[in-house]
Amino acid sequence: MTLIPFDVNNNELRNKFLLEILPASINELDKNTMPAWGKMTPQHMIEHLILTFEISAGKLQVGCKTHERFLPRVKLFLYDNTETPKNFRNPLLEENPMPLKYTDYAEAKSILIKELYGFTEHFKLKPDFNYVHPIFGPLEKDEWERAHFKHCYHHLLQFGLIEPECIQDNP
Repeated sequence: MTLIPFDVNNNELRNKFLLEILPASINELDKNTMPAWGKMTPQHMIEHLILTFEISAGKLQVGCKTHERFLPRVKLFLYDNTETPKNFRNPLLEENPMPLKYTDYAEAKSILIKELYGFTEHFKLKPDFNYVHPIFGPLEKDEWERAHFKHCYHHLLQFGLIEPECIQDNP
């Protein structure tokens, strides 16, 4: 298991996590792995992440469920260097995982990797675009990277693919 520090404010770490650690971890994930918490199977988690990368690259448009006046306060979570709590239940999702879209597990993994790199390439071509996140509202590239880092880190922990490494604060 790979030790990975959690530091949402470290741009270099976020990029390494998204472009190297996440794809390698997804490739290692066995379809029969049991989660440490929650009801998702590995394929449910993969398909869940596919949706978030499609939203972040503008392929899928969603509305924001957070009232506009609360968005500045809610967005602070993206800069707060704390992990998403275990058993966090997204209020926008049903209690049980959505039905699977892909019949082939390997295909779902491949599509996730494609969408991940598609997100990265999209913002190279259109760095100033922003897309609506269902909780945080309109996000720019840096904010989407933060959201993906926190979200994907949470799910890799859920399936035992990474282990958090404590970061010591310097005095």
